[in-house]
Amino acid sequence: MARAGLTKDRIVRKAAELANEVGFDKITLKLLADSLHVQPPSLYNHIEGIDVLQKEIMLFGWREMDEKMTQAALCVSGYDALEAICHAFYQYATENPGVFNAMLWYNKFQDDEAQEATKRIFSMIYKDFSMLNIGKNNCDHLIRTFRSFLEGFALLVNNKAFGNPVTIEKSFEISLQVLIAGTKTFEGKEDADE
Repeated sequence: MARAGLTKDRIVRKAAELANEVGFDKITLKLLADSLHVQPPSLYNHIEGIDVLQKEIMLFGWREMDEKMTQAALCVSGYDALEAICHAFYQYATENPGVFNAMLWYNKFQDDEAQEATKRIFSMIYKDFSMLNIGKNNCDHLIRTFRSFLEGFALLVNNKAFGNPVTIEKSFEISLQVLIAGTKTFEGKEDADE
């Protein structure tokens, strides 16, 4: 019988908190059960095992990030929307390092639920690019470019890999402006070959 008040949502939220506190790779069902003040077998009424828990943390992160990026893009369009989306992505990724680490494993879970979790975010960015008169193939390449920048920069920040004393936020801003300036050169241009 399931413990009163213990729900899948509560378990996943607590696991996400733990991922941010101790690291995604250090979460165990025992640690999670202890933090929820339950016995490990109580978790199995809601989560089938550690692999399922890891997937749920990943999905939780993509859904939360989608919400943050959608909110950031409200009432703006074009390059303002692109910039707002990038800032929201970066903020979420650096404020939630453990969850963000889990999110990078979405290709490990090749199913409809995992694909849907990331599809909305990338379709939001694609829509913004297409409104800027940038062809589909070029959009695909630019999405990869922005994704590489955002994920890579956030990982470097989360792992404290920048040793130079200049402000990281200023470096992020300059990098983003360079990418946006480069993106503008693709407006109205013929699509790159596939």
